[in-house]
Amino acid sequence: MDVQINYWAVVLATISSMVVGTVWYARGFPTGKEWIRLTKDTKKVPRSLNSSLVVAVLTSLMLAYVLAHVTYISYKFFGNSFMNAALGTAFWLWLGIALTRVAVRDSFEGRPYKLSAINAGNDLVTMLVMALIIGWAGI
Repeated sequence: MDVQINYWAVVLATISSMVVGTVWYARGFPTGKEWIRLTKDTKKVPRSLNSSLVVAVLTSLMLAYVLAHVTYISYKFFGNSFMNAALGTAFWLWLGIALTRVAVRDSFEGRPYKLSAINAGNDLVTMLVMALIIGWAGI
C-alpha cells in the first residue's frame, strides 16, 4: 500500500505545534504560570533558546509526519472519515505512547505529578490540533 501524505498539512501541523506550545507555556496562561513555578528549581543545564527551538521544530515535524502516515493507514483500514481517522489516531498514539512515556520518565525523575499532567496535557492538545489540521486537509 502506498501511503499518501499531504505535506502541506504536515507543515501546517508542525507550525500549530509551535503555536500550541507558545500559548500552553506562556506566563499569562494558567498552565504556563504553573509550569514556570514547577520547573524553576529543576532546570539543570540551560540550553540556548535557538537549539531548543530547532529540536522543537524537528520533533514536531516528525510527529506531524508520523501522525499523517498512521492516519492514512487508519483511514484505509477502518473506512471512517479522514477527520475521524486523524482524531482517533492522535488520541490513541497520545494515550499509548506520549502519556505513558511522560508518566514513566517523570516518575523515575521524581517530577511533581502536576508537572507531568501539564506536559501530558500539552502533548494531547498539540496532537489533537495537528490531527484537526491533517484531517481537515485530507490526503
